[in-house]
This record gives sequence, structure tokens and C-alpha cells, in this order.
Amino acid sequence: MTCQSGWWTKPRLVWCIPLLVVISACSGPVAAPPSVAADKKDADVAVEPVAGKVFSLFGGTIERNLVNETDKKIADTWNVKKGKEKNIKWKAPLGTKSYGGPVIAGGRIFIGTNRARGAKEDDMKGVVLCLRESDGKFLWQIVHDKLEDQGIDAPEEGLASTPAVEDDRLYYVSNRCELVCADVKGDTESGKGKIIWSLDMIKELKVYPGGMGGGLANCSPLIVDDLVFVCTSNGRDGMSKLPEPKAPSFIAVNKKTGKPAWQSNLPGEDIMDGQWGNPCATEVGGTKQVIFPGGDGRLYAFEAKTGDLLWKFDCNPKDSSFKKGTRNYLVSTPVVHGGKLYVGVGREPSAAVGGVGHLWCIDIGKKPANKEKDLSPVKDDFDPKDPVNKDSGLVWHFGGKVTPKPEDDSREVVVARTISTFAVHDGLAYIADIDGFMYCLDAATGKKYWDHDLSSTIWSSPYYVDGKVYLGTEGREVFVMAASKEKKELAKIKMGDSEDILVPLLAAHGVLYVNTGSTLYAIEAK
Repeated sequence: MTCQSGWWTKPRLVWCIPLLVVISACSGPVAAPPSVAADKKDADVAVEPVAGKVFSLFGGTIERNLVNETDKKIADTWNVKKGKEKNIKWKAPLGTKSYGGPVIAGGRIFIGTNRARGAKEDDMKGVVLCLRESDGKFLWQIVHDKLEDQGIDAPEEGLASTPAVEDDRLYYVSNRCELVCADVKGDTESGKGKIIWSLDMIKELKVYPGGMGGGLANCSPLIVDDLVFVCTSNGRDGMSKLPEPKAPSFIAVNKKTGKPAWQSNLPGEDIMDGQWGNPCATEVGGTKQVIFPGGDGRLYAFEAKTGDLLWKFDCNPKDSSFKKGTRNYLVSTPVVHGGKLYVGVGREPSAAVGGVGHLWCIDIGKKPANKEKDLSPVKDDFDPKDPVNKDSGLVWHFGGKVTPKPEDDSREVVVARTISTFAVHDGLAYIADIDGFMYCLDAATGKKYWDHDLSSTIWSSPYYVDGKVYLGTEGREVFVMAASKEKKELAKIKMGDSEDILVPLLAAHGVLYVNTGSTLYAIEAK
């Protein structure tokens, strides 16, 4: 595989990642080929919701914590090899790449990929697939044409947004940088989804979904009350220029009409590269705040209804420099748990490997004492007990270089850059860095209990369920660790020879789902 423009395209060992107004005929969805239409006997009446919790957005809740406290007896061993299958309930083909999900609601599974059912192998599109939860059967799809500008829609990439479902509506960001609202039921007889409204962020808001290695709009929408929140992916071009510094980086959209309610162009001209994070939200002191991971390496919290800035936090040392390689931005999705926010800094994967990382825990209930509304630690003092940080939101910091520098071959960084998202449960915080290490930290203090070398680049994120933590790797393996202060590897499971695990696993209704880019596996203990 050769490296194409766009950060979601990768060769082996070296990474290269970029990753509506009703859509017009030239830019919008195309009908599913008749050959892939669902049989009439499999019409919507056959889609029965499964009793229990809904897993309808990235992270499961608006706080984005990758923790499932509901499901039990989740499989921790399986085999996908032909003729030796074990605990495989069903499997469903995707395209060649899939970063968008799955999410599950109403007996349906929604997932983004790059090839439509019934299409030719090299016919790349942006595709949302709807499958039946019970058996993985295809129900319908929405297919978006690629943009001609490969700098903002890499040719081999598809739909990288993890959808969000609320009631009978599905929300996602297309490869064309459109926020789309669709009917979850679609038309199972024709195999075609139904768009209710869409907002073209390039046309209507002048957004440039860029990145110096190539761009791709990818945000997982967040729904709070009547608003849908989206990071627009506004960024730089291949010449490091920022085409649209005044375009919004973060927007709130009326979920019923698709009309923007408010927008912010922070961080404006300070965007370093692209912007590929997801927002999270929570309620603090009766105020709902939505938190945006900015392309300048800062977190920005807004009052959800009005868009008023509540606080900001710089996740980099003050003496860091993007040009010198020491300042990072936020690809990781911020997570809120117990009134604290957890996040790590990184870059797009081709630039992330080998870099110095920083993990943060922030008290988001702290009220800023300065007019800038800045909760960052003072200078580069990362000690929360130092009086100089009395007005900071800093709870703990974990990262930087190992000092003094090791004389042996051990690592020179405390933690590397990350594009992973935290899972926080029972006083423990789990995270992985892109260099291939998984960490278990004390959620209250940041103390490291253990790390584990997975010997592979990691895009995915730890996922907690049933007393275990699951993590997939670019090395085509899933590691299963005990959720404990004591390090214990329970299993290491090999997936297919060409199947990388680049997104978090998901458990729902007793079934574990593994998205390998080309296949979605449903795994059930028997």
C-alpha cells in the first residue's frame, strides 16, 4: 500500500494520516445497487430492539468515557481463522477501511466505511452502513461521492465519523465535511438510507477540512438537548497555510432543522495542523458545558446553549514549539469522569510516533480567576500543590522526558504522544500511546501502576467491560488485560492477516464487536 495524501492512509511501518441543505445530485448520496437491497421478508418490522442499554455514540455517553458497566460474560477468547472459528456469532464485510464506529441502537448497527455494498473494489466512497444487530444482515446504506480535492478528502478514505443516534435520527459527518441527519429506519426494501437534512460546512461555513499531510472531516457528533455539536476539522493545507482562519472550528447546530445556532473560530490562526478530535460534554454546578479539543493544543469549554467561553486549558508546556516538534495538539477525545477531565496530546500518526507526550487530569469545576478564563498551570510548574497553581484546574500531569536521561536502552519519554481516548473506572485510568504502550494510572493522582509493551503502533483506545480492558493494535492483535492495579495479561488474540484494529472495541447486549477495517466481527461467549 502506498502513502496517499490524507492522514488516514498508511503504509506499513510509516504512517501517513490526514484522519447539508439537502445534498445535490453531484455531491450527495447515491442509491444502493439493486443487487444489495434487503429482501422484503427482512423489512424493518424484522428489526427488533434488544432490551438493555443503548450504545448510540462514541464513548456511550456525552462524557465519552470508554467504559461499559452493564454487560457481563463478555468473551475474552475467540478465533477468526477459517475452519477454526470460535465464539464468532457473525461477521460482516466492510470496505477496506473503517474508522466510524460501530454504534448500536434500536436493533441496528451503524458504521462508516469506504466502499458501498455491491460496488467495485476500487470504487471508493464515503459510506454509512446499517446492519441488523441480531445477525449482521445488511439493511441499508447512504453513499457519498468523493470530493475532487484530495487534500481535504483523501482518495482511499471513506466516512471516518462515528455516528450518533438519538430516537429515530442518525447524525454523522460525511467525507465531504457535511453534517448529516438521517432516518435510522431507512428503506430496507431498496437498501437506501433517507437523509432528513444536511449542512455543507465547506459551502455554508467556509470550512477547510485540512491538515498538512492531507485532510479528512471525521468528527463524531455530540447531542446535548436540542443541539448537535461538531468539530469542523478546519485546518491547514499541504503548504502549511491556513486557508480559512476565520471559519469556525466548532459549531452548535439545531438538531431538528440543521441550522447553526452558534459557532466559534477558536483557535483561529493558532491552528497548528488539522483538527480531528471529538467534543465531550457534562454538567457542572447546574451549567451544561461542552468541551472542544482545539488544534492549538488547548481545551475550550463553552456554555452549551449560548456558546459563551467558560474556561480554557493549555495541554502543552509553555516553552514548547510546534516547529521544533515539542508542541502538540489534541486528537484524543477528552473524557469526563467524576467531575474531572482526562486527555492526552498527540499529532496525526505519521508525525506522532516517537514524540514526547503529556497526559492531563483537570478539575473542570474550578472557576477561572483571571479575565482570560485560563485554568492552565503557571509557567511549566506541573505540581498541583504548588501555591503558584492555586487558581489552576490542574489535578495531575503525567509525561515529559525521563530525567536524568537513561544510560541503558530504556525509553527516554515518560509517555509518548497519543491519539487514544481514556477509559476511567474504579479509580483507575487506562490509556495507550501511539508508540505501543498501554498504561494504568491512578485516576486521582496520576501515579503509574503499570505499563505494558504491546509491540505495535496503537491508534485504538482501551475499552473497559466486565472487569477487563480490551485494546486492539495496528499489529492485528487484541490484548485483554485484567482491570486491576496489578498487571495481568489475560489474552492476546490474533485477528486476520490484513486486519488492523484502529478503533476501540465495543460491547453491547452480551456481544463484543471488533472493527478491523475490512470486517466487523460480532463475538459472543458460548
